[in-house]
Amino acid sequence: MRSAEGLLEIGFMRTVFDSLGAGVFVTDLTGRLTACNPRAQQLLGRPQKAMLGHDLHDLLHRGPDGDTLPRSGCGMLAVLDSGRPAEGSEELFLRGDGSLVPIIWAATPLRHEGRMEGSVVVFHDFSLHRDAAEQTAAHLAALEGLTARLTMVAEVSTVLISALETPEMLDRLAGLLVPDMGDWAAIDVRTAGQTNEMRRVAVRAPHDPRTAEALRGPLPPVPESTRSAVVQALRSAEPVALDADDLAEAPDSPLASAHRELFDRLGGSCAVVVPLYTRRQVFGALTVARVEPGSSYSEAELFVLADIARRAGLVMEAGELFEQQRHVAETMQRQLLTPLPQVDHLELAARYLPAESAAEIGGDWYDSFLLSDGVLTMVIGDVVGHDLKAAAHMAEVRNMLRALAWDRTEPPSLIMRRLDEAMTHTSDAPMATCVFARIEGPEGGPWKLHWVNAGHPPPLLITADGHTHFLEAGHGPLLGLSSALHMGLGWPDAEADLPPRSTLLLYTDGLVESRTRDIEAGLDTLRRHAAALARRDIEDFLDELLRRIDPSGDDVALLALRTPAAGVGAGTGEAPAQHAHSPAAANRGAPGSRIEDTPVRDTSEPG
Repeated sequence: MRSAEGLLEIGFMRTVFDSLGAGVFVTDLTGRLTACNPRAQQLLGRPQKAMLGHDLHDLLHRGPDGDTLPRSGCGMLAVLDSGRPAEGSEELFLRGDGSLVPIIWAATPLRHEGRMEGSVVVFHDFSLHRDAAEQTAAHLAALEGLTARLTMVAEVSTVLISALETPEMLDRLAGLLVPDMGDWAAIDVRTAGQTNEMRRVAVRAPHDPRTAEALRGPLPPVPESTRSAVVQALRSAEPVALDADDLAEAPDSPLASAHRELFDRLGGSCAVVVPLYTRRQVFGALTVARVEPGSSYSEAELFVLADIARRAGLVMEAGELFEQQRHVAETMQRQLLTPLPQVDHLELAARYLPAESAAEIGGDWYDSFLLSDGVLTMVIGDVVGHDLKAAAHMAEVRNMLRALAWDRTEPPSLIMRRLDEAMTHTSDAPMATCVFARIEGPEGGPWKLHWVNAGHPPPLLITADGHTHFLEAGHGPLLGLSSALHMGLGWPDAEADLPPRSTLLLYTDGLVESRTRDIEAGLDTLRRHAAALARRDIEDFLDELLRRIDPSGDDVALLALRTPAAGVGAGTGEAPAQHAHSPAAANRGAPGSRIEDTPVRDTSEPG
């Protein structure tokens, strides 16, 4: 008789066998089923009595088509011959209802008191694992797709906020959309200032770049009535999706024919046309297409494309507003840059280069005029700020200085003090820098320079033999800081001789300073090139100087004076000179000649 303890152990093992969450079979040495647990019956939809005594392989093991497999290929039966554990996955068992269930299994020999008595097979429904794996893979694929979209949107945003001209920006935008969003992309925009005229500014098709390039150019005008997807997008400011049936329709206008040509030459089975728009206006339309038959666009893709097009429209609107501001500011500045006087063989020349960006244009100016006592003045200045408001403040400061200089014959230091007080108490103009100079001397020379400097880069004096010197004297605080006067600061008057055939150059900081070059390096570059150009005609001097330095970014104003040769003299009179012209940008120039100081002396104390 078995002991009570042995019976309890057998009962416990039976409970474990019945409670396992996996199907369990026990076979004899021939592969016939001798035991199965409830989970095996549940997974296979078969009662125990329908399975016990049957051969495991013949009853349950099946191929993908439901056919019985050869016993020689059954890994579960091989355990009985080899005596070694084995396992497998994605094999099929036949359920009681005739359906197949994929399983993952493990089999191990069953030994009792050292004798091989059969095998134990444990199995799970692999479809549960497979569904979970497929779901995980689907989530990962969706996440990868979202990441790719976010990466593309980030790249698009970078292009949109870059300091690019609109056509270049749109061309790069189209390039970023293929192949992620389509096999090709095209952008059509309204012609600036025209309501109905269109132009195709970008076409990107990696599979046929030559044809894509040929499809750019002017388009037929927008018709009054048409089914054209481009016109629908322009007028509704809503995306228009096109399937194969839509693309098969005959075009009903020249513009629709031009749009259809994209598909005839580049291919396409589906497409999306989205407007480039803001609340104020529609600038054009973006077309993205897929070539593979049966392709389509999801709602998520439509949303992404519409959002990208809206962002592009906002950038185009900002660019248009900047250009308008730039035009107004530049026009204002050029109107204020009056013709230069001509006095007693003194030669004057000036240049003004507007900023490359509308956001940078603003406060630079030059001026030169005769005072009531017949003395010639030279002025260069820069009002703080880079916008249309700065240009307006520049005009205000310029005109105040003209009026104050004309009203009284006073040293430059007093004129500068009165200008600072006027700016502080009667104007909302911000701080400004300025050099104000008088060119004095008897008829025919010798000539002297009498000047003050309110926080501006120092004038540069270049002698006929190429010696150069920055006129550092006469330097005082910026204008608009009247508090500086209460601290004992002011603008000391300074004088310097102007030798025969010498050149005096006044300039704004845009010539010598930029985001990529500090002002010290810029001053050194200016000095070298000015020395090398000392013998050039004054007009050529300015043009070549600008060509060699090639300033970029901020606006630039230059004002140059050339004294006559020794012994040359004439009467004083005023006659307008021709307007200065901006030179074309060119390469940087050759090294300058040696540097030598020119004597300069202060003639008053600060304060």
